[in-house]
This record gives sequence, C-alpha cells and structure tokens, in this order.
Amino acid sequence: MTLPDKDGKFGLFGGRFVPETLMNALFDLERNYLEAMNDCSFQNTLANYLTDFVGRPTPLYFAEGLTKLFNGPKIYLKREDLCHGGAHKINNTLGQVLLAKRMKKSRIIAETGAGQHGVATAFACAKLGLKCEVYMGAKDVARQQINVQRMKLLGAKVRPVISGSQTLKDAINETMRNWVIELDSTFYCVGSVVGPHPYPMMVRNFQSIIGKEIKNQILSQEKRLPSALIACVGGGSNAIGAFHEFINDTEVNLIGVEAAGKGLETTKHSAPLNLGTPGSLHGANTYLLQDDFGQIKLSHSIAAGLDYPGVGPELAHLKKSNRMICAFATDKEVISAYNLLCTKEGIIPALESAHAVAYLANIVSDYDKDSILVVNLSGRGDKDIQTVISNGGEPDG
Repeated sequence: MTLPDKDGKFGLFGGRFVPETLMNALFDLERNYLEAMNDCSFQNTLANYLTDFVGRPTPLYFAEGLTKLFNGPKIYLKREDLCHGGAHKINNTLGQVLLAKRMKKSRIIAETGAGQHGVATAFACAKLGLKCEVYMGAKDVARQQINVQRMKLLGAKVRPVISGSQTLKDAINETMRNWVIELDSTFYCVGSVVGPHPYPMMVRNFQSIIGKEIKNQILSQEKRLPSALIACVGGGSNAIGAFHEFINDTEVNLIGVEAAGKGLETTKHSAPLNLGTPGSLHGANTYLLQDDFGQIKLSHSIAAGLDYPGVGPELAHLKKSNRMICAFATDKEVISAYNLLCTKEGIIPALESAHAVAYLANIVSDYDKDSILVVNLSGRGDKDIQTVISNGGEPDG
C-alpha cells in the first residue's frame, strides 16, 4: 500500500510515461535519491535545516473555537502554515534542492500554481546558493502577485506561461519542456506528488514528516489516534504527507477534499478523484478530468494551488482501494470557511487549506464528542485576501 513497485506504480497508477530523452535522467535521479536516503550526512543536514530554517516540528493545535462552534468532536489543526514561507511546500523543496546540490546541478527549475511551491523553491535556492527559475501560469501570476514578488525578492526568475488555461497544468508542461533541453545542468524541483517516477515517491517521503509529527503529537496529547485526518487535494502533497503514516491504521479515516468550484454539476471544478477517469498526464497514470477522446478538460478552483485536472498516483490508488474518502467543497463554502477560521481561531488559512476546513461542517455530526478530527492546515492565507474580497468574501468587520 505504501511503496511503488519497481516500475514506480501504486497499483494501477503512476509509472514513467515520458520521452526517451528523459528516461536516463529519471533513472539517475532515482539512483541518487536512494543513495542520499541511506547517507547519514545528507539526512542529518536535511534534519537540521528542517529544524533551524523551516521551524519544525510545527504545532498540532487544539481548535477550541471550532470545537465549541460545532459542538461535536475535538478538532485539531496541524499548523503547516507556520513553516518558514507559510506552507508545507518547503519540506519538499529543501530535500530536492539539497539533492540537486549533491548531484552537482547548478540550476533549479520549478512549476507553481498558488506560488507557494515557487516561493519555497526560491527560499531553498537562496539558502543553498543555486540559480532558480519558476514557471507560473499567467492567470496565476495575476491572482498571486504577493507570491510573485516574494520569488523575485529571493532572486528567482518568474516565467509567465501564456499557453492553454494559463494555470498549473500549463506551467508543468513548460517546465518539463525546458528540463529536456537543459538536462546536464538543470534539476527539476517538482512541487507535488505528480509526474513520472520517482517524483511521487520522493516528494511523498519528504512530506511524510507531517504525518509522523501528527502521530507523535496526538499520541502525546490525547494518548490515542484520531478518528479522521482531513486534507485538501490538488496534486496532493500535503494530503499524502499527512496520510502516509496512517495508511495501515485502518481505524483512522483518511479524507481528501477536492475543489468543487462552482459545483460538480458544472464544468467549473477541479475534482478528478470524484469525477475523473484513468488516463496519463505529465508522465504518470492517474485520475484525470478528460473527455471521451482523452483530451484534458479545463479545471477551475478559487484556490490556484488546487486548479489542476489530475491528482498524484498514490492518492488515485488510495481511492481505487477504498482507503481514502473522496470529498469536495465549493468556492462558496471555502470562502465561508476562510472567514470562519479567521474569526473563530484568529488564523487566516490559505484558500487551499480552507477546503479541508469547509468539509468539517459536513462530517462533524458523524462523530461523537469523544472523537478527534485533525485538519492539515497546509498554508496561510494572506496571499488570498484580494481573491476572497473580489469574490464577495469581505468580512463584515
């Protein structure tokens, strides 16, 4: 359940479906990654950076205001929004950029949607002294200007992508094209558990520190495991990062919340786990939003980081094997949850994370007061304030 096979597949999903020119690069990446994972010096360096630079462990915070409001189970928030840079993404970028330096690469390229992965990559590159270029859909550049400016301040070059839907899918396309041209000097720092093997496994392992901390913290605070873990799902790195440690704890429900956008009955959503079909995108088999001819459909979410027509192959496997509950939240519900967390807990969540918060209202009645629900709060939401206001979500105060 937890490891890909020799071909990089999680059950029916995953694999390496890329041009022949990329195969040797992927084999080389896998070999170097596995060597690094068995190198105590590499592991100790990464652990020190995660502690002293990122600020781990992040708190597991008892959300007293939400617990009282719902009058039901205890609700905890895993505070990945308190990581350096404001999101979980840096857990992965530090690992990958350290690996790139070990491989003697001089240039890092990355894709980004909401900008959080781009910012996290820029932080890691500035810290470790490597050049950084970030591809970002032009639509996302316009709606995530704060993160664009942060990347530039950190010395990264931001490359707007004007093809296709001008969102995350197209940013990944352009990054992969550039990687093919510059293989010798360039390392592609993938932002989620997507793409060809070994990326889904590698990114998951770097992010699995989230779930390991949750397990240790909840056992310390409550002396028992939670009844459910809830996380938003786009590509899915924060979700599988939280879920991975609990996959074999079958008494713990794993709930992934996708972006229902304007509603699943419309074409304006990003919910491939709920409405997609199996297919291949960006080098891996997974669930996709596609038409009868295999052409990728446009996705939509108010949260730029969830605006993607696919999902990580391991999450596709968890759906297929019925280990994960596939849920969803609409844009309207997400704006309400965004404001709710602000006023009840004094925390401004990322719109991505607010999807997981929004789903709480749908399930609290399914659990008694002795139950424990843990929401992975994957990022902070100051980047989204203008988006919320422009969508009618300006708070009354």
